[in-house]
Amino acid sequence: MSGGVDSSATAALLLEQGYEVIGITLKLWPQDCVNRAEDKCCGPQAVTDARAVCHTLGIPYYLIDEAAEFQKHVISYFADEYKAGRTPNPCVLCNQNLKFGRLIDRASQLGADYIATGHFARIEKNAEGSRYLLKRGRDLKKDQSYFLFSLRQDQLARAMFPLGEKTKSDTREVARHCHLKTADKEESMEICFVPDKNYGGFLQQAGLAHKHRGEIVDLHGTVLGHHDGIEFYTIGQRRGLGITTPKPVYVVEVDAENNRVVVGDESALDRDEFTATNCNWIPFDKLTEPIEAMTKIRYNHPGVPATVTPTVNGSVKVKMHSPQRAITPGQAAVFYQENLVVGGGWIAR
Repeated sequence: MSGGVDSSATAALLLEQGYEVIGITLKLWPQDCVNRAEDKCCGPQAVTDARAVCHTLGIPYYLIDEAAEFQKHVISYFADEYKAGRTPNPCVLCNQNLKFGRLIDRASQLGADYIATGHFARIEKNAEGSRYLLKRGRDLKKDQSYFLFSLRQDQLARAMFPLGEKTKSDTREVARHCHLKTADKEESMEICFVPDKNYGGFLQQAGLAHKHRGEIVDLHGTVLGHHDGIEFYTIGQRRGLGITTPKPVYVVEVDAENNRVVVGDESALDRDEFTATNCNWIPFDKLTEPIEAMTKIRYNHPGVPATVTPTVNGSVKVKMHSPQRAITPGQAAVFYQENLVVGGGWIAR
């Protein structure tokens, strides 16, 4: 329970359906980010709200400290990706390793059969009953299946998403009906441990990145200026480059090996193919032949038709049917066939 309306309504719905429900909040925040995130899902106010909801619903509440695991699997990964010239997606790793990893272990210790969260997504079994399938939530504007593509079959078997068939307005109505204090709570769309979106500032304050001088170059290698660290740049960035050019330029590559930031005009951001690595497949164990799939290259991307072809070592080549802007290494590429999540992987440099 994050202290928000979605997880609160999830608990209420499960009670209505006759389940025995336990409320759990994972204490994930490192101590040094509490003040910067006190009203987010990793902050003290969230714990207070989650506890109050459980009191109203009459269910047990537990606060479980997983800060060390969060540091290891999410924050360290977050910093390492930026240092490698990639743009991380920590929510996917948090779901994979914490919410559907450590939390499943904790739930088993408490005698719980399932983990239920407030994600807008759906889980169904295939026609043969042999595999669990992941599908988009009915409310496509709130669908969060993108962040869940890496879940394995054993994790999906223990997961429940009661909001999968509901809209956001339905969810708030459930909370109001049950007189929960989170019913009208504003939702957060930011990374929980970087609430002001200042990723570079967070990395520096946490001692995870330090300024180090390097070159900003154009597509021909001409030096246009200097940067204070590749960690503070991402593909598609235009503002804050610290250089003057006759026309606007954008970051088109973050070259960690040479400590360079490469910039170019807007057209240089358009690409139509990439490689995705460390893929996870949901309807089947392994991709053995090319498939056609709608491909999302970031959460708020609408998706574009693409041909996904298996290569070696669990990687795939993705050939999109039309060029897309700012395909960013480190982000997740998730493949859909209608509402079914076929699988996904990580965009390589």
